[in-house]
Amino acid sequence: MSDILIIGGAGYIGAQMAKRLQGTAHKAVVLDNLSSGHRWAVGDAEFIEGDMGDAALLDKLFGTRQFDAVMHFASSILVEESVSDPGKYYDNNVARTVTLLNSMVRHGRMRFIFSSTAAVFGNPKTARINENHPMQPLNPYGQSKHMVEIMLRDYAAAGSLHYGVLRYFNAAGADPEGEMGECHDPETHLIPRVLQAASGRRKSITIFGEDYPTPDGTCVRDYIHIADLAEAHYLLLEYMISGGKEVEFNLGTGQGYSVREVIETARKVTGKEIPVENASRRTGDPATLVADGAKARRVLGWEPRYSDLETIIRHAWGWELSPRRA
Repeated sequence: MSDILIIGGAGYIGAQMAKRLQGTAHKAVVLDNLSSGHRWAVGDAEFIEGDMGDAALLDKLFGTRQFDAVMHFASSILVEESVSDPGKYYDNNVARTVTLLNSMVRHGRMRFIFSSTAAVFGNPKTARINENHPMQPLNPYGQSKHMVEIMLRDYAAAGSLHYGVLRYFNAAGADPEGEMGECHDPETHLIPRVLQAASGRRKSITIFGEDYPTPDGTCVRDYIHIADLAEAHYLLLEYMISGGKEVEFNLGTGQGYSVREVIETARKVTGKEIPVENASRRTGDPATLVADGAKARRVLGWEPRYSDLETIIRHAWGWELSPRRA
């Protein structure tokens, strides 16, 4: 059994990845500073409390343990916060990642899988965004992820490591078994906010802009279930262990849903009315963000199982009502 170090493995997606490794030939070892993750989400996986910016801790860890790969889920992810506090994003997402990469290089740990984002692309130039789309990030969050991707190419060119990058569009849903879901504070993602309005934890859901060039005037996004995201990471891990290296994939279903479609589907799933308020557009919100995920399907054999909108919302609703969420 090989050890896989999951940085940020107590968070929303990292914890799902640790769960995905259960029963495989790989053992999850979670490193998380618990600044936004939750100790309970780690489950039975080995847990180490610490920060990826702690060079001494990393050197001790890499010096005494053999890891077949490192998976990085520890980025700060709030777009609006990145605009008001860019230093936090360049510190955590860039500088501390450099510390992690340099420690890996010192100890000869070669395989690195990075959780990236569609925010590296900025405003879409095409209806479906593939890996060759121009990268023009609109905010410090997207810029910080883009910087890491550039760094990975440079480290690989120097022969220091092999990397795989997965760019998510909109991670959504909850663990199909009801063991983990979104627990962000503050919560910024649309689907959990809609379901909080359905459960009464939120007064209403706000639609920001009704005049976009989309079928119903609201923004369109490509949602992907966290279990399908974890599966893509697992397939990439196996691909890299088998000799694959230096690969970048966009992860999405290729199907976009508008804000109104999300709300209407949530009403159907929950049986609740879900009050809605309308507001003006937010700065920097593209009308449509939909992935071209053909490369991941072709190279990794990845096929989303849970990423139709109704299944995503049904699993997320189960989590919203779960006592574990509290």
